[in-house]
Amino acid sequence: MFRSTTRLAALLLACAATLAACKATTCETCGGDAAKAISLFDGKSLDGWFVDVPEADGNPEIEPSFIVRDGKLVSKGTPRGHLITHKSYKDYRLVVEYRFAAKPGNCGILVHTDSERLRALYNMFPASLEVQMQNGSAGDFWCIHENISVPNMAERRKGPPENYGGKQGQSRHIRNLTDGSENKPGEWNTMVIEALGDKIRVWVNGDLVNDGFGCTASEGQISLQAEGSEVEVRKMELTPITGLAPAKNLEDAR
Repeated sequence: MFRSTTRLAALLLACAATLAACKATTCETCGGDAAKAISLFDGKSLDGWFVDVPEADGNPEIEPSFIVRDGKLVSKGTPRGHLITHKSYKDYRLVVEYRFAAKPGNCGILVHTDSERLRALYNMFPASLEVQMQNGSAGDFWCIHENISVPNMAERRKGPPENYGGKQGQSRHIRNLTDGSENKPGEWNTMVIEALGDKIRVWVNGDLVNDGFGCTASEGQISLQAEGSEVEVRKMELTPITGLAPAKNLEDAR
């Protein structure tokens, strides 16, 4: 449904990339600088992250929600909570390769996390903008004490505009643009999230699945959820950017 363009084709040919993860020194169109790319997961440990799991409060014997197994970062799903980077980030492309290791279910990547409002919603979710990984809904937005706008808002967000927001009782959920972008359960998926200023753009396996603007946050920490289902992550790489990739299907230009 999205047509390739000469400009986008040239971009992806110049950037020997997996989807939007450019490996060229500089990507002139989207502004990515691969020389500055960093891996948020080292394949061996949870260095650079901290855990916030409400059930663990005062319970040091509780089973961990996040572990490293066979070189992969694993969200075990329970006890529910979040794995959060110590550092804050802005203006970046985040590439996440993940799969549901067992029964497909729920998980998410939270961008622009505010660690000073760790349990802002339901005494569980930190203030942030969630990019959904839930099976069948990858790329949906959930507003958590933050807000964002998208085209065709009335079709993709329930309730009257005056109730749009990120607090309890408000209309927090924004459906994605596609169905069928995810691979079969057990197969690996690639999610690409670009955050620049107040804009957030998301692809799943090459499909543009969400394109938001006017986000009420423009920087913050990055979080991975434990929300009921086991998820394996084998790559989580962040690259600074100065521009967004075009709002098109990336696979159209291959």
